[in-house]
Amino acid sequence: MRIEGCVSSGLGRAHVFMAQAHYQEQFKAILGTTAWPGTLNVTVSAQELIQYVALRTLAGVDTPGLDAKVLESAAEMDLQHFTSHRIRGFLRDGVSFGGATAFPATISTADEKVDCAVLIPDLTRHTDVVEVISGMFLREGLNLSDGDHAIIEIIL
Repeated sequence: MRIEGCVSSGLGRAHVFMAQAHYQEQFKAILGTTAWPGTLNVTVSAQELIQYVALRTLAGVDTPGLDAKVLESAAEMDLQHFTSHRIRGFLRDGVSFGGATAFPATISTADEKVDCAVLIPDLTRHTDVVEVISGMFLREGLNLSDGDHAIIEIIL
């Protein structure tokens, strides 16, 4: 599956979660290295949104408030052959850190391709933003700025 979109700024809160040792151990099993403590956000629309909603559905995450045609088209996609990894949540000092689902992927620009994973948190405000994790700081490593085009390919 190929999802294309534009790099966008997030809320700046992912680093709080991404830096947790409990998550990092699980990310290392998926990425082969610890993840950069943050996510790269890629905003999607049209066909890419349908594909992303289908991935969210496979991960067990609802996507309320979208056009019925988008939801219907996403429901018709068969994604059972994609590999997903469950990221277990945890409780620390009375604070709940939720779970997520990760799909191994690559992200590329015109110049470079990098291994990564699409991370779909169980609880998120994003419905049209793909969150990408990698061992590198993707904005710097791929020389990305808001508005730049990125291509994400989910690995079977």
